Amino acid sequence: MAPDRHSSIRQRAYEIWEREGKPNDAHERHWRQAEDEIDAARTSKPAAKRKAAAVKPAKQAATPAKPVVKAAKAAAKPKADVKKG
Repeated sequence: MAPDRHSSIRQRAYEIWEREGKPNDAHERHWRQAEDEIDAARTSKPAAKRKAAAVKPAKQAATPAKPVVKAAKAAAKPKADVKKG
């Protein structure tokens, strides 16, 4: 384990331990959680790439929404009572 990674994990595990009220029996869980968090942070995309990906426009729907709205409004209108005469 690289010294930088080890110290980062140790520091994060300590922060988790403090946040949880310094329990005596959870050091292994804190260490594994810290490892997971540190490794995930190191393997994630750089911030610039994440930002560029977020800027991409979404694909347009294949069909326009207006006909669906009109059909829904027509279905919601009450039908006139037909009086028998």
